[in-house]
Parts: sequence; C-alpha cells; structure tokens
Amino acid sequence: MHILAIDQGTSGTKAIVTGADGAVLAIAEEPLRPAYRPGGAVEQDPVALLDSVLTAGRRAVAEAGVPVAAVALANQGETVLAWDRATGAPLTPAIVWQDRRAESVCAARAGSAGRVAALTGLVLDPYFSAPKMRWIRERLTTAGVVTTTDTWLVHRLCGAFVTDASTASRSLLLDLDEGRWHDELLDLFGLGGEALPDVVASDAVVGTTTAFGGDVPVTGLIVDQQAALLAEACLAPGTAKCTYGTGAFLLAQLGGAAARSRSGLSTSIAWRLRDRVDHCVDGQVYTAASAVRWLTDLGLVTGADELDTVAAAGSDGVLCVPALAGLAAPWWDAGATASFSGMTLSTGRGHLVRAVLEGVAAQVAALAALVGDDLGTPLTTLRVDGGLTRSRVLMQAQADLAQLPVEVYPSPHATPLGAAACAALALDPALGPADVTGGWRPAATYEPRWSPERAAEHLGRWHAAAGATLSRAAT
Repeated sequence: MHILAIDQGTSGTKAIVTGADGAVLAIAEEPLRPAYRPGGAVEQDPVALLDSVLTAGRRAVAEAGVPVAAVALANQGETVLAWDRATGAPLTPAIVWQDRRAESVCAARAGSAGRVAALTGLVLDPYFSAPKMRWIRERLTTAGVVTTTDTWLVHRLCGAFVTDASTASRSLLLDLDEGRWHDELLDLFGLGGEALPDVVASDAVVGTTTAFGGDVPVTGLIVDQQAALLAEACLAPGTAKCTYGTGAFLLAQLGGAAARSRSGLSTSIAWRLRDRVDHCVDGQVYTAASAVRWLTDLGLVTGADELDTVAAAGSDGVLCVPALAGLAAPWWDAGATASFSGMTLSTGRGHLVRAVLEGVAAQVAALAALVGDDLGTPLTTLRVDGGLTRSRVLMQAQADLAQLPVEVYPSPHATPLGAAACAALALDPALGPADVTGGWRPAATYEPRWSPERAAEHLGRWHAAAGATLSRAAT
C-alpha cells in the first residue's frame, strides 16, 4: 500500500510517497515565496499553489516508481481565497494565515469576542479564516465561493466541495461541540448566504483523481499542524509537539473533551478519525523560519544551515522579540512589532542571531507554560519537528527556557506522514491511529542545561521586552 502525501505549506509544497511500513520512498519539494507587503498583507498566487501540488506530487510518484493507492493532502489551515465553483478559476490571491488586514473586521465585532470563543474555542483574530473571508467580500470580490485553500485544491483534484473537520474548526464558523457550521457565526461575519463545503472526517474518501496517474482515491485531508501532532503519536491527553516552520506551532492533545482555554490559547479539532473526534489546545508563534529568512535577507546569515556557526555562545544580554508579524497567543496583538534590546557597541551579528533564536524559544516556552496551566499539570516532554530542529542552538535554547526535555522527531516529514497516516486508516479499516503512528524514537533529545532560576530570570526579562512591543490598542 503506497500513499502519496502532499503537504501544501506557506513556504513550499512537499510530496512524499510512503510504503506499507510508513517508510518514505520518494520526496519532492517545490518552493513558494509569499508576497509580504506593507499594511500586514501576506498573499500567495493560487495558480502557483496548485502547480506546486501537481509538480511535487508527480515528481514524487515518478521517483518512487510505484503506483499509489491514495492521495492525501495536508493544508495551511487558515489561508483563504475566492474562486469560481463552475470553472475552478481563482478570483483573488490566496490571503495567507499571517495576513493582518482583517483586523478591522475583528475590531468591528469585538463585542462578540466572548460568544465567539464560547462557540468555537478560538480567539477573535484575523489569524483565523472567517475575518479574511469577510475582508475578501468587502474589499476584493463578491463573486464565486470563498473558502480555505484545501477546499479549492481538492476541488481541482477531484471535483469535491469539502473541508475536513480540523480545518473547519480553524475558521471561527464551526460550532466546536457540534462539529457543524453555525448560523449565528455565519451571520456575525456576514457570510450567511455563502455556500460552504461539507465537513468530512480525515479518513473519508472524498473522490478520485487522475492527476498523479491512474484513478486514485483522495483522502487524508487534515490541517498541517494537526497532521504533525498525529505523526508524532501525540494520542494521549497531555502529549504535546511543536513544529518549527514558517511559524512555530505548539499543540497538546486534549482527547475527546473540547475544553476551552483559560489562558488565551485556542481549542480546535485535532482530527475526526474512526468516527471519533479528538481535540487539541494550541498556541502560535507567527515568525520562526520567516524570522530566519529575515535574517538572511539582511545578510546576517546565508541561510538556516549557517545559524549554529554564526550564533554566539551567548547573547551577552541582547534580547529579541521577533514579532515581525505581530504576536499571537497569549497577547493576540497584530500591531506588536519586533525589537532588539540590550545592545552595546560590542554587540555583533552572532549575538543578534542567537537573540532571535532565543526569542523564538522564549515564545514557545511561554506557550508550553500556558498549555500546562490549561491541562492542570505541566508538560513533561516536548516533541518537535520542522526544518529549524536542525539548529542545535535553537533546540538547546528551547530545552533551557521551557525546562523540558525536547525530543526531535526522526523524520523531517512529520506533516505529510500524518496525512499519510489518515489515508492509511481510510484504506484499511482494521487499523487504528496507534497502528499508523507508533514506534518512532527521537533522533536527538535535548535536556535542560540552565537552572530553573536562570530560565525564569531570562524569561522575566524577555516578557518585559515583549510587553514593550505591544501596540497601544493592546495596552
């Protein structure tokens, strides 16, 4: 049983072909570069997204040299566009999850924030789908349908008009307890007349496609971060992972209970598999690899592979709050801006690079503490994946600041492997989630070297610096 699993992300699309034992037989990647513009605009070309899916998928299948039994797709979660349902043609750019232009949509509905949180488990913020959908309708077009990118891509592959439960739960339009679109939320965002996709399970077969050879079932639909949570076998309540991609995303398993966060985090559906719904609590760091790209654009490093050689042994008192696209949980301040502090004439580029990495780690450490508060017990381990886990400096800083062992997932392909696991469940009714995710061992484990006192002192100074970056609206 070979599966083509595609991870359509912000900075690129990755396709893998897995074998019966879950081993990766072939990999193909197509880079993408979002357009970052003044005013908080972050956009992608939908045609480029589709081309990257088709090209990466076909290359992976050709390299593997085997027919595939299913195609699975992990998606960005909150990136939206308008498109013509009759022709499939995009009518707008894809408005990326990082885009902040829908802040005005949220501000106009601030009085409903409590009700929105109670129904959806989410914070009223332009990070999520509905505000961007409303912004498209107000500013760009009223034509066609407006959906997340997964719905459009699946439609182009097989003609279905669907989204999976995990993606739907990131929209601010889904009743988290009922798992269905909620009329009150649709009316709140002025989307009551919109055609919305059917909400399906991640192990549902939604159609077939000939895009990659043969007539192959399309299944394994899931949000990228939830896919990684599944791949890393975070199946028991309290198990947690953090993915370091364009942003950094910490998710912890809640099980069947959709408990709302008391700490400004988000609760959403982890997945609907085998007729069971599991939930997760999560927090976001908007800029991780995108902060490294910023460092690269400035000439401080040539790329992520140079981080550890350039980073100084210590930051020498320099702190960075890498809020280059605002701050997410628990601040939820789109207007927050990045800062360096503690610099002197002796500060060099190595100190700045280390400070950026420690700044990312500090935000994740803050999220890990809040997740522990919501769970009622501290996290005991943090599983990690993503390209930046190759940075020993970042991973050690993460262990030091979070005061947790950090276990590195042994494959750089956690997200597509999670999507492939969903597809495997669709193809074989005898399997359960533990059967398609278990058995892995960390490629590396980082134990805390800092004392709890040193970590607390550093985080205290960092939180003070973060407070100074907040916009007047947030303060």
